[in-house]
Amino acid sequence: MSAFTALPLTKPMIENLKTLGYQEMTPVQAESLPHVLKGEDLLAQAKTGSGKTAAFGIGLLHNLNVKRFRVQALVMCPTRELAEQVAGELRRIARFKHNIKIVTICGGVPFQPQQLSLEHQGHIVVGTPGRIEQHLKRGTMNLDNVTTLVLDEADRMLDIGFADSIEVIMGYVPKTRQTLLFSATFPKPILNLSTRFQKNAHRVVVDVEHEENVIRQYFYESGWDLKPVVAAQVLDAYKPASTLIFCNTKLQCKSLAKFLEVKGFSSLAIHGDLEQKDRTEILVRFSNGSTPILVATDVAARGLDISGLSAVINFDLPFEPEVYIHRIGRTGRAGKEGMAFSLMTPKERFRLEEINTLMGTAFEVSDIEALEPSTEESATPPMVTFSINGGRKAKLRPGDILGALTKDAGIAGGCVGKINCFEFYSYVAIERTMADKAEKALSKNKIKGRHFIALRHE
Repeated sequence: MSAFTALPLTKPMIENLKTLGYQEMTPVQAESLPHVLKGEDLLAQAKTGSGKTAAFGIGLLHNLNVKRFRVQALVMCPTRELAEQVAGELRRIARFKHNIKIVTICGGVPFQPQQLSLEHQGHIVVGTPGRIEQHLKRGTMNLDNVTTLVLDEADRMLDIGFADSIEVIMGYVPKTRQTLLFSATFPKPILNLSTRFQKNAHRVVVDVEHEENVIRQYFYESGWDLKPVVAAQVLDAYKPASTLIFCNTKLQCKSLAKFLEVKGFSSLAIHGDLEQKDRTEILVRFSNGSTPILVATDVAARGLDISGLSAVINFDLPFEPEVYIHRIGRTGRAGKEGMAFSLMTPKERFRLEEINTLMGTAFEVSDIEALEPSTEESATPPMVTFSINGGRKAKLRPGDILGALTKDAGIAGGCVGKINCFEFYSYVAIERTMADKAEKALSKNKIKGRHFIALRHE
């Protein structure tokens, strides 16, 4: 890996990257950024958590003409969660220069506020293809000045069914542009997409598979009705600090989360039936350490990036072995050991064979009888989440909330976890030992001279 100083970036950007903790380039950044900075097309294959947002974000922000207040970059993502995450990271990287406006355009939230934001223009739009297409057809968004187009997690966008929307959007962007396509896998539809919409694209393949010694993988076979029991046995035997459980349907998500709660596990479920605010809150609570178990579908979990995720459980094995690789890649990162557990019925044994063929492994079915309850006590989640009814629209920033807790309430900064500020609301994680003190402070004290309502979630 090499330092960012090796790239032709401005001094303010280099200094900002240092403050954000960007010390050395990850493999995908080192391979991609030289091409991105030159304005060349790129077809990059890299797993979630490889640093791909910075791989395209640093380049498009460096090439941006801030004085030209028009949409110059369009970033398409498969889900609202990923779009929010990408926009947030771009805003952090963009701190090196003032007045860069980034607009998030996603479905599931009111159309009118987005239209107003677009009327005031912006430099970068991040959004989902469905809502972007709606704005284009209604004439509320203009992409005539786009110089860089990014398709993030393109394989997922096609899986979800956004192919037609992408086709429509391509008709609104200039033909002379830079197109950056990032995908966890390169199935034929992705290669066809590249052939149609890219010119002489440089291909980058980084860290696609996972080393066996980093992720311990286990496969358990049982009848369909006993799978919830086996999932509980896995959690009881290994007691992972944080677990992401994948189900293939939202109905199964709801059912499994309820079953685990009855069994005494603290868990939440995320699926397509939830309102956007509820989805956001659940993702925040899982990512900040307030809830140790999240049950999700592939679509609902897109954009979820948890550092140090202890385990992944495939309650349902995915229909495609490539998706298995993508799922388990959320654990065992940064050299840390992770665990992946997969449950299957006898009729699904062929899926294990497909995974072994793709990965060049020889995994066999593990013995369920060996899953003995751990003698360790189940750890109580270390953090408690508070929601505040104010966000970016109320000019509320993470530093304001941190100051209210540390300076005004006397809580040590080390006891304050992640702070997430969204458009209309914010979330802050507090160490459980300080939760009562924080609750009193947030209910009585003002933040930036105003009283906000703070609710405790656990």
